[in-house]
Amino acid sequence: MLTLLSMFYYICLRRRSRSGTRGEALTSRRAVESGQRAVLPVSVEVEQYAKEVLDFSSHYGSENSMSYTMWNLAGVPNVYPSSGDFTQTAVFRTYGTWWQQCASAPPPFIRVPKGFYSQEYIELAFEEPVYPTAVEVLETYYPGAIVQILACSHNPFSQNPPTDVSKFLTGALVWRAHQSTNTQARQFSPTIKHINFPTNLLRLEVNSSLLEYYTELDAVILRGVKERPMLALYKMPIIDINDLSDSEEELSDVGIPFKQEEEKMGNGYFDKLPYELIQLILSHLTLPDLCRLAQSSKLLQQHCCDPLQYTQLSLQPHWARLSDASLGHLQSRCTLLQRLNLSWTGNRGALSLTGFSSFLKACGQSLVCLELSCCHFLNEACLEVVSQTCPRLQELNLSSCDRLSPQAFTHICKLPHLRKLVLYRTKIEVRYLSLYDCAIDDSDVVASMLAARCHSLCSLDLWRSRNLTDRGLAELASGCKMLEELDLGWCPTLQSSTGCFQQLARSLPRLRKLFLTANRSVCDSDIEELASGCPSLQHLDILGTRLVSAASLKKLLQSCTRLRLLDVSFCSQIDMRTVQELSGQFPNVSIKKSFTQ
Repeated sequence: MLTLLSMFYYICLRRRSRSGTRGEALTSRRAVESGQRAVLPVSVEVEQYAKEVLDFSSHYGSENSMSYTMWNLAGVPNVYPSSGDFTQTAVFRTYGTWWQQCASAPPPFIRVPKGFYSQEYIELAFEEPVYPTAVEVLETYYPGAIVQILACSHNPFSQNPPTDVSKFLTGALVWRAHQSTNTQARQFSPTIKHINFPTNLLRLEVNSSLLEYYTELDAVILRGVKERPMLALYKMPIIDINDLSDSEEELSDVGIPFKQEEEKMGNGYFDKLPYELIQLILSHLTLPDLCRLAQSSKLLQQHCCDPLQYTQLSLQPHWARLSDASLGHLQSRCTLLQRLNLSWTGNRGALSLTGFSSFLKACGQSLVCLELSCCHFLNEACLEVVSQTCPRLQELNLSSCDRLSPQAFTHICKLPHLRKLVLYRTKIEVRYLSLYDCAIDDSDVVASMLAARCHSLCSLDLWRSRNLTDRGLAELASGCKMLEELDLGWCPTLQSSTGCFQQLARSLPRLRKLFLTANRSVCDSDIEELASGCPSLQHLDILGTRLVSAASLKKLLQSCTRLRLLDVSFCSQIDMRTVQELSGQFPNVSIKKSFTQ
């Protein structure tokens, strides 16, 4: 009997040792054998507010302001215990289901785990690493959005790179599936799990879809002790996210082939089912379950590895454990991949350019939708790979990829079928923009947005913008003062009688290139205004106008001494004799005059 009990204790201790050290297991075993409990050491609890906001998925405020931004979560409370809508709080970009109901909202991915509710996140750094005893979130308006709290073993203030980038542990799942109308402030302190490492990096994940309005957070408090507490025997140990157990999902085994047993076992009648029916049944499994099932039999391995099971793939729920090896294992299965969600993945070195490139080269040919929100591993080389390996890409989400250099976005123009592009919180600096012959429903709206957002715009090509009016051009001229190149060729809705060209000349003194090709309304008044207002003009195209005289052209050539190109083709008042005379007087200017025989 004693031998049987000893074996039972040994098996229990072996399971406990998966998350603890060998020394702890032996200590616990001696405590059991001696009939004593492990004693919890007395340690002083430390209370600290967030020192720094490291990363987040979105916020309501502007990058150049503190109002409604995530940066308000650093430090002591600004508002609590007051309730209401305050600019000093942290507010995410969305709430409710309104954004999912918009036509621009992407369709949901299949195979998302039922327990994954997170839509947004924020990562906070604290001064001292501690073993957490409590986490408190001060919510001041429409509380109830927090669905998960996680801890990371990496010290964000350390100069050394993390040795284990996937060490996030589930702390507290506090999701409640009901609509919340409460607006009162509260101090939210969920029950958390004990972890076996000190942390000063917390991640809060939220879901605001059931809230009536924006949730507002004021501060986060981390309580803990600096010395590792010795847990009593009856307390279950925390399981590492990388430790495969009966209850934890794991992606590192997705590429392990089926191991044939020595004793062959039949499949019963399962293999008698039609292939399509088995595929339909497997389509309801989550990705980790599908990967595990592939190891159960040769027949199921064939079905689970069928590329038709992987036309859509969302790896966002598995962001904490995804690595180059994971992508490598999935690579052979995703040859027909059409929609891929890698949002939140690859940070802190989990994904490399090599792993990302290898996967897209093998699986990007049929890709039409690529979600890369908050992927901070992305660089210019990654976007170049996307442009080279995804020729059919129609939708690209680079939301909150704020570490991409402005030069990296030049590769996006190589995607010929792109129709949806999300650049929220990126550092793209639009200085050269070509909308040449684009089928734009309302060019005035585009011009208005450029005027409001792109004050550094230097070059703009609106060739054949068929519905651009004087109103849109006026807004563009007033908002984009840095414009040096502007192509308005073949824009038939622009009329000189509105004064739009004269106002343009007065508003853009830096203008060096102006194409007014095929605009028959351009007249002498416009040319004279250009002569007085645009001394740096180098290229001018007024092909096709009937209202410009030789006198106004001569005045332009005298005032704009840097002019090098002047196209007066099909200008009825300018004949070849006039062109020859002006060319003789201004030999540095190439004056073009097309003709037909």
